[in-house]
Amino acid sequence: MASHLALLAALAAAASLHAQAAEQLIGGRVESLLEFAREHHPEFAALRAEAESAAARIEPAGALPDPILRTELRDVTNEGLDASANVLPPRIGGARYTFSQALPWAGKRDLRRDVAGAGATEANARTRAGWIDLATRIKLTYAQHHVHLLSIRYTKENLDLMRRVADIARTRYASGFGGQQDALRAQSEIIAMETDLAMLEGESTQASARMRALLGRPENVKLRPPELLRTLPPVAKLALPALEDRLRANNPQLAAADARIAGAEKTRELVELNRYPDVTLGVSPTQTRNRVSQWELMFEINIPLQRDSRRAQEREAELNLEAARLRRQSELNLALAELGQSVAGLEVAQRLESLVVGGLLPQAEVNLNAALAAYETGRADFAAVLDAHRQLRRARTELVKARGDQQVRLAEIEKMVGEEL
Repeated sequence: MASHLALLAALAAAASLHAQAAEQLIGGRVESLLEFAREHHPEFAALRAEAESAAARIEPAGALPDPILRTELRDVTNEGLDASANVLPPRIGGARYTFSQALPWAGKRDLRRDVAGAGATEANARTRAGWIDLATRIKLTYAQHHVHLLSIRYTKENLDLMRRVADIARTRYASGFGGQQDALRAQSEIIAMETDLAMLEGESTQASARMRALLGRPENVKLRPPELLRTLPPVAKLALPALEDRLRANNPQLAAADARIAGAEKTRELVELNRYPDVTLGVSPTQTRNRVSQWELMFEINIPLQRDSRRAQEREAELNLEAARLRRQSELNLALAELGQSVAGLEVAQRLESLVVGGLLPQAEVNLNAALAAYETGRADFAAVLDAHRQLRRARTELVKARGDQQVRLAEIEKMVGEEL
């Protein structure tokens, strides 16, 4: 019996080790999450497939139409002949075979290929835009999760401090040097902070769930909690004029708009070529019994007489081009405005962090230590300790918020400029 139990335990341990080996561990840093999403996210894979599909349309768009073969059987009833009806060419009056090929007017095939190429370029730009949007959401969620975890750590430290204050208040009350109200207020403060801690832990769990969703809900993947925030780029890279130049050069939305403009321009040129006819050439051998008795050549053109229809098509193409140009300018204006806001927000967050780290946080810590020492010796009341503790909590909250805002602004800037900084 003991040997069976040992065998089962060994099998269970082996199965557990196999499951752990099969489980992939990612996270800790945002770069590993981005790498995993690029390789596994289904929506991004769909965008890549659409871009490849658009590229596959280029060659067919400029190809010649398939040639046409037409067969005409003559006198299949064999009227006047001592023979029954038939459909075999040697046994009827004759057969005519026509091979024809349509030839678009010079330049049309190249323009159709250019229009398809512009569509492929736009699809590639949409793929880039889709990836940058996904990467931005991953960066934001990672930063939010990191902020939650840092806030949880500070809240636990603040709770330990407040529990120490509560112990001092109870000791003073038991010794007859303080009032019961101090101990009650300390306990109320602890309950409020425990409530905040529960909310932060819930938000942290939600952030982890959002991150898993952004990664495509992968199986056999375990997420490590965020460990480090990304390092901010040098100040020179965050200068607004330089960022605006990079936005104009690399923004995927603008690249897609440029491709739409190029496609609209080629479409307009293609519509204008509809003023000229397309040509169809053909050759027709005629078979009589078992020999080819004659050859015929065919030349056919379409006559572009529907001027009103053609002018309406040209007007449509011109308006589509104008709309594409206006929409591109609108997207540029919006992107530049959002970039300016994000840069300004980043500068504010950096200044706030500097103020908190350089002055507010150290001063709050000194004030709390002094208030605690004075309260223990009866030289300060409980209100001074409580106020100093709240100042420290507020300073830590401002620090966490400032660092989180910097990450958010950095992700927004990178989304606008279309590349990592």
